[in-house]
Amino acid sequence: MQEKMTVVSHNLIARNIYELVMHGDITRNMKTPGQFVHIRVGDSSEFMLRRPISICEVNIEEETLTCLYRADGKGTKALSKSKAGDQIDILAPLGNGFPVEAAKETALLIGGGIGVPPLYELSKQLNARGIRTIHVLGFNSKEDIFYADKFAALGETHIATADGSYGTKGFVTDIIKTLPKTYDTFYTCGPIVMIKAIQETLPDTEGYVSLEERMGCGIGACYACVCKADNDHGYVKICTDGPVFKKGELEL
Repeated sequence: MQEKMTVVSHNLIARNIYELVMHGDITRNMKTPGQFVHIRVGDSSEFMLRRPISICEVNIEEETLTCLYRADGKGTKALSKSKAGDQIDILAPLGNGFPVEAAKETALLIGGGIGVPPLYELSKQLNARGIRTIHVLGFNSKEDIFYADKFAALGETHIATADGSYGTKGFVTDIIKTLPKTYDTFYTCGPIVMIKAIQETLPDTEGYVSLEERMGCGIGACYACVCKADNDHGYVKICTDGPVFKKGELEL
């Protein structure tokens, strides 16, 4: 579905990370965590391609959508100038999302950088189902950390920073190796190198991975976001077949 949503608030919450809250009827259809929106940046022909941004939180009663994104390119930097009251053209919800029903008693949620946001709505929905959540979040530095307190309010939360400026020095896998194996399922989103390391660290745990990929159309027509996969076609389209896949489905 396509809709022009109204910006409610737009704030810088960490280094180059913005929290964008929008209002619109389309939120009624956003029921699965891990899906994403495709945002059109302004009306200029300079930004012909939409920007895919994961859904961080949905409030269906208030009809609000929260997205977190990193402003590191021309398009997202232009988007960062949006202010309360502005209209933003979006296509949503897109993608398949995380299967919340897969978790049995305890779920391990692992996020890296801008792969952290979709795990927040996932954790909220898992909590609502009575599932205990453990969060392991990785960032480059203390200045890059966001939503640590919000995740902590939902369950046990561990932070890793590559430079050691906050929490555990190192990577999310360094923390995972120290945790007792009390979880039955893991969900993760982040860079491919991180996802590969997690799958190697947790070979016997049921898991679901969400990929971060550049996209063109967002509806499976342009084949700009294909990834090798162990299926009849030999590939998947991240935008429509994903962005979430069961552990082992993809050739990373």
